[in-house]
Amino acid sequence: MRESLDALRRRPGRSLLTALGIGLASGLVVLLLALSAGVQASASTLAYASGVDLLATSASGGGSPILNGEPPPIPDAHRLATEIPAADPNAVVASPWLLGDLVFGNASLWARANSSSVPAGWTYTGSGAVGWIPSDLGGIETPTLYNGTGFTAPGDPLYDNGTYHGTATHEIVLDQALAGVLDVRVGDEVWASPAAPPSDSALPGWYANATVFRVVGISGPFWLVPSAELAYLYLSELQELIGGANASTDYATLLLIHLQDPSDPGADQARIATAFPGLTVYTLGDILGEIQHVVSVYRTFGELIGAIGLVVAALFATTVLQMSVDDRSRELALLRAIGRPRSAVGRVVVEEGLWLSAIGLGIGLPIAYVGAEAMNRFLLSLVGSLPHGFSFVAFNADVIGTGVAAVVAVGLVASTLPAVRAMQLPVAEELRAP
Repeated sequence: MRESLDALRRRPGRSLLTALGIGLASGLVVLLLALSAGVQASASTLAYASGVDLLATSASGGGSPILNGEPPPIPDAHRLATEIPAADPNAVVASPWLLGDLVFGNASLWARANSSSVPAGWTYTGSGAVGWIPSDLGGIETPTLYNGTGFTAPGDPLYDNGTYHGTATHEIVLDQALAGVLDVRVGDEVWASPAAPPSDSALPGWYANATVFRVVGISGPFWLVPSAELAYLYLSELQELIGGANASTDYATLLLIHLQDPSDPGADQARIATAFPGLTVYTLGDILGEIQHVVSVYRTFGELIGAIGLVVAALFATTVLQMSVDDRSRELALLRAIGRPRSAVGRVVVEEGLWLSAIGLGIGLPIAYVGAEAMNRFLLSLVGSLPHGFSFVAFNADVIGTGVAAVVAVGLVASTLPAVRAMQLPVAEELRAP
């Protein structure tokens, strides 16, 4: 070990640059692994904290709702909300959710449109909307309400005894991002329609046909669609906007199911799928598996980039160690001459390579950590509206262990050829050389 450390000290600049190259390559690998681990860990944490144990879509959707986008509608949404718990006593809640896109306008734009004085740059806002039944959300994580009282009726008032002859509340909850874009507060009015006006001149007619809602709450971001600007309405009122609200349009996009005992979701999955063949039921494990599959594609790409960096670092380190062997050829030959075996001479070179890797690891890990934290802050500010505690990076034992293994591998690979050369040096010729 003393000989290998002496070799590093003789050429401090060269040794430091080599270690820096190994450190940058290993830091890149750790950074890329930390990014994929962070997304997977945050997705799992949010999913398991959501209270959703099963998720059902239309059986005609054909594959995962994660990979295939928005699935086909589920008919008879209100009926399923009561029939699923009746068919599976372990299903406490089967909450139908309708996801849609709406166009919103605020009171300022309404006033300017009616006076034909819409300033340049003023326009309506397109955003996502969720329709649900407040009384069917027990045990399911919903956005935190920061301002306002929220929906005043626990059920779905417009949907009365199987018909749409009830009373529309025209209440709406906006998340903070959408409320900021619309510049509205609790108590203000917003207008919503599924279609956008064709031009600014058509705004007065658009407002005349849009439905006016009163903002009853401002919420935080949503774990299910964390980066979106979202509005929340009663299921029947969103159905009325999108499809006319009648028996043939009582549909939902998803059914979120909360189980009393979630220890064996597979059993409930099979029971509900048998009782309702028109549904495809997924467990959280199924959904997270699809997310992991998507993340793994990007992880593989990142690993490829990291592998290229490690190969370049290994080639650079091999060249430097080869130069070190040439510089110390007489010294290594002298070790052989005084009785050191070939393996001992080769071990000196391998130790030098491992020392370079260790120094590189000491450089690379802090660089990876600082870079990952900076990237996490940048991505959080870029995406915005993410739930509290969400992180794009995660430093865990697997990430750090992989980084350490990669650095050790670089040291061993880089020192192999120089070690072989050192063991094969002609002792007599090296000692006679001037």
